[in-house]
Amino acid sequence: MATPNYSYEKRQRELAKKRKAEEKRQRKLNGKPEESGSADEPQADGELAATPADPAEPQT
Repeated sequence: MATPNYSYEKRQRELAKKRKAEEKRQRKLNGKPEESGSADEPQADGELAATPADPAEPQT
């Protein structure tokens, strides 16, 4: 049985942490995150964006 490569696992955790920190820094620089505001913003006619219906359920 092969021995676990702990240094590889540690490096992957460090890279993930660095990537997450960079994304957080970019969000702070850009202000609001793009994904949270797009669904709740009113449309041109003043209504909220409708959520799509489940396609498996028949519409009556």
